[in-house]
Amino acid sequence: MKLISWNVNGLRACVKKGFLDYFGEQDADIFCIQETKLQSGQIELELEGYHQYWNYALKKGYSGTAVFTKEKPLSVKYGVGDLDTEDEGRILTLEFPQFYLVNVYAPNAQRDLARLPFRMDWEARMRDYLIQLNQVKPVIFCGDLNVAHQNIDIRNFKTNVGNSGFTDEERGEMTALLNAGFIDTFRHLNPEVEHAYTWWSYMRNVRERNIGWRIDYFIVSERLNHLLKTADIHPHIMGSDHCPIVLELDVTGITA
Repeated sequence: MKLISWNVNGLRACVKKGFLDYFGEQDADIFCIQETKLQSGQIELELEGYHQYWNYALKKGYSGTAVFTKEKPLSVKYGVGDLDTEDEGRILTLEFPQFYLVNVYAPNAQRDLARLPFRMDWEARMRDYLIQLNQVKPVIFCGDLNVAHQNIDIRNFKTNVGNSGFTDEERGEMTALLNAGFIDTFRHLNPEVEHAYTWWSYMRNVRERNIGWRIDYFIVSERLNHLLKTADIHPHIMGSDHCPIVLELDVTGITA
């Protein structure tokens, strides 16, 4: 099975920059996107052979997630627990016979860290939710998680310590999640690969010089470890300030 995750930073703009070409070329079984920045009726995608599921933010031009899948899920859930009524469209959970897929656009702590307390509460709830799902069947958790976990995941780590996305608190939450029975697939399969990033500032020449952060992830239940095939990053794909990430695994070997 091939899965792709991409923060498109505005789907309508990304479509004008080649999204559909990439989508067709990749022929993924499941394609997750974040930061769609639109409401129902603002775009119609002709994706033959795919079921489409959207979680829109109430605020126009903000946040939002979507999943396009060849296999129809058993169920679809919008939000998490007490966050079922969340109005930012950040969370989509699709249940399949062999696993749960959770597509997420994590909240940003903001430059002045004003939203860090909200972020920490959100992280705790998300971790509890993933642990609960993992007790039922394996989990594939993906999306823009807005945190660079290790020094290797950010180009200029020394000057970014304490900044949004690289605070001790946010990095600690990622560590806590991994310690709860999950795997960062890219780092697991590529433990020493440097300069592998998924987001770059729009500032001049930053992407060309590869001054980036790895903040987009496929994280899976530890018991899927032996079924992982590849975890890749496609930095050559433009259209957003993020690039797509790709996971391939053998779902035929999954047992609950």
